[in-house]
Amino acid sequence: MQSRTGSLSIESENMFPIIKKWLYSDHDIFLRELVSNGCDAITKLKKLEIMGEYDMPEDYKAQIQVVVDPDAKTISLTDTGLGMTADEVDEYINQVAFSGATDFLEKYKDKTNEEQIIGHFGLGFYSAFMVSDKVTIDTLSWQKDATPVRWESEGGINFEMSDGTKDTVGTTITLYLSEDSLEFANEYRVREILDKYCSFMPVEIFLSKANAEQEYETIDAADVREDDVVVETIVEEAKTEERENENGEKEMVEVSPRKEKAKINKRPVSISDTNPLWMKHPNECTDDEYKDFYRKVFNDYKEPLFWIHLNMDYPFNLKGILYFPKVNTEYDNLEGVIKLYNNQVFIADNIKEVIPEFLMLLKGVIDCPDLPLNVSRSALQNDGFVKKISDYITKKVADKLSGMFKVDRENYEKYWDDISPFIKFGCIKDEKFCERMMEYVLFKDLDGKYTTMNEYLEAENPTDGDADKVEEKTEEKTEEKADGEEKEALKTTIYYVTDEIQQSQYINMFREQKMNAVILKDNIDNPFISHLEAKNEKVKFQRIDADLTEDFKEDGTDLKEMTEELTATFKKALNNEQLDVKVEKLKNESISSMMTLSEESRRMQDMMKMYGMDANMFGGANASVVVLTVVICVLSSVLTLFLQNSTVAALMSPIVISMALTMGISPVPWCVVLAIGTNLAIATPIGTAVNMQILPAGYTWKDFGLIGGPLFLITVVLVSILACEVYF
Repeated sequence: MQSRTGSLSIESENMFPIIKKWLYSDHDIFLRELVSNGCDAITKLKKLEIMGEYDMPEDYKAQIQVVVDPDAKTISLTDTGLGMTADEVDEYINQVAFSGATDFLEKYKDKTNEEQIIGHFGLGFYSAFMVSDKVTIDTLSWQKDATPVRWESEGGINFEMSDGTKDTVGTTITLYLSEDSLEFANEYRVREILDKYCSFMPVEIFLSKANAEQEYETIDAADVREDDVVVETIVEEAKTEERENENGEKEMVEVSPRKEKAKINKRPVSISDTNPLWMKHPNECTDDEYKDFYRKVFNDYKEPLFWIHLNMDYPFNLKGILYFPKVNTEYDNLEGVIKLYNNQVFIADNIKEVIPEFLMLLKGVIDCPDLPLNVSRSALQNDGFVKKISDYITKKVADKLSGMFKVDRENYEKYWDDISPFIKFGCIKDEKFCERMMEYVLFKDLDGKYTTMNEYLEAENPTDGDADKVEEKTEEKTEEKADGEEKEALKTTIYYVTDEIQQSQYINMFREQKMNAVILKDNIDNPFISHLEAKNEKVKFQRIDADLTEDFKEDGTDLKEMTEELTATFKKALNNEQLDVKVEKLKNESISSMMTLSEESRRMQDMMKMYGMDANMFGGANASVVVLTVVICVLSSVLTLFLQNSTVAALMSPIVISMALTMGISPVPWCVVLAIGTNLAIATPIGTAVNMQILPAGYTWKDFGLIGGPLFLITVVLVSILACEVYF
């Protein structure tokens, strides 16, 4: 067979149904696309005027009129843009995916600013056929002596072109709605869509209903504009009242002057705010404007705590406003909204590629004309550029927070209880954000005072002043090695409270001993303190009811007889002869007894509860080492579904090691199992690069149930048993 070359042939009968059905995720998006095309047409005409190629009429108004007609089952859009000639209609409409914007920019590339053109792909117009059986175009070009053109197509495949009747420059597109899309002939439904996608487009947009009754409004006669239609002039005569003057005499006094008013046809109100707040320079915006914008966009009656105005021109164009909202709910119930725009055109809410995950808890708007959008403008292309945008947003948030701490610490402390979940979550999820913010994370102590960790540690470990106090603190933080080697510094323990009411007795004991603790009662605090311990090896967090320090115990008391009696009692009651009982006397005689749970055991239980596992399923302190090994393996692999492998290892390793040491066994097997568990990709019920190596292509939930799930369980059990056999 001879080699040959050629061009691919595309049949419109086969391709067009795909474009109609699959190009856009939501059918209502057609309105955004058609309005955007109208905005581009107006932008182009303005550029032609600036370049001296077109003389704009004195009464010209840059606007888009959207008219719904429920009776005729149509919706029409009319723009006052540059219009099209017959040749342009043939080039931009009859050739699918040929962009008029792209052609315009290429023709005037030395005279135009590309960023101001919205559309680039040339497919937006065809979204009209998602909701229409028939579409018509009536257009008149700006070019001298141009002939109006009418274009008509049913189904989007075959078309008919002829001379039109339009007598003003611009374009009118009329959609004859299909039976399953008649909702778009409803004025309120269309207003909802325009509010969603077009609230901030750079051109005024007006919505009206065909054949609707004329509405009127009354204004002062002095406020009548040239374009107002005055229906009636109303004169309100002056009003007088009889009143007593300073001399006690009665006289007629004018209380309301004569007024002239005009009854006019109700002025249309634009749906679009053409100059939104984020497009202004921060120095031009007042606090009231920021608050009004917040209420308008997010319908939140509560005022935001504060906000960050993003304004960047290099190396990419990005503007926006991020608000820190006032919250009264728990961390896990928080949900923010960050709206993403492209050239003032709404794209979507909470796009994860642009917005760092921890900032999804905020509210705000971000407008970036440089975003690498896909053809439908509904999502982003996978581009390294997007990561740079995300990193910039993270940096700006960190700079704002750190700057507030340095310049206005009083307000920073006032906001801390509300913003701490954002910051702590960000420190866990984003390493760079963590590096920037660690010095500005606050802890509230028992006295309600806010301190950083460094400030707290300095207060607990004095370096000057009373020499005896320094020596005492030093002795508490060091231990003598048996072989006489140099003293080795111990970890500094930071005690914390999770419930001030339930732990009130322990708090009182701490106050009596002039000891301090920090309050950590948010759901995010448990993983956060584990994250801090992994970052700082010299710090250890311990809940105040986890154990008793020597400060609360009384020395020099013989408790041998009491220990024997209590040991016998507890062994008999629990039917456990292997039970080890230790008895110690408290300094505070008002406390009869106390129950504690080790920090390591409690954290493991909390972690298990978080992921729906029963903390008592292993029989408490008497759980078998094998079963605990299985738990560690399962838990670590499950956590990797939500966190990075390294993060899981960093969070769990201190807990696992402490548990092993507490139980008097080697931590090595559990560390080995932990390392294996964090890398068990087959635990993931979706296909990944790793599990694709051992599992069939197109791996799904069903495959996980049939193959991956059983394989995962078998692997976990075998790994756990082998680890115990080898090391124990």
